[in-house]
Amino acid sequence: MTRDEAYELLKKYTESESLIKHALAVEAAMRGYAKKFNEDVEFWGITGLIHDLDYELYPDKHPLEGVKILEENGYPVELIEAVKGHADHTNTPRQPLLAKTLYAVDELSSFIIAYILVRPNKSFEDIQLKSIKKKLKDKAFARGVDRDIIKKGAEELGVDLDEHIMTVADALVEREKELNQMGVSLV
Repeated sequence: MTRDEAYELLKKYTESESLIKHALAVEAAMRGYAKKFNEDVEFWGITGLIHDLDYELYPDKHPLEGVKILEENGYPVELIEAVKGHADHTNTPRQPLLAKTLYAVDELSSFIIAYILVRPNKSFEDIQLKSIKKKLKDKAFARGVDRDIIKKGAEELGVDLDEHIMTVADALVEREKELNQMGVSLV
């Protein structure tokens, strides 16, 4: 299982550019946390990259159809369980750190990308915790992002919310630089 293979599998089931960018953002956040926790960066990144591969085709059966696709393609059980557990409605316990982290970064990654999109020049430079928290309080901003899940994710992960926000933001900034070298962007 390589990152390239996972990316091709994602693209096989996902045409929407915004969903692919979301997958790339969650991949970035997972990579950032893997570094922080001294885990396998590639494996954690792949988990983030393919967590929503079924969403476009099977929104009402997400992530369960994705779980089937991942099983059929021989992905590891730990990754599959993390994908299954990132949606509360599956009632899947998030026991391993991988699963807790995927849940914690999913909504927050989307929120921080939305924050970046409204910045001058869509800038990844000089991201401030204070500014992100101000946007979090604005219920009209990025309405589709569930703030309660962001808080619950940080709690389940056992990290302070401020630290969590900046860990994800820093990971997105770092990965944006890497992706730019490949001709890709998170925004």
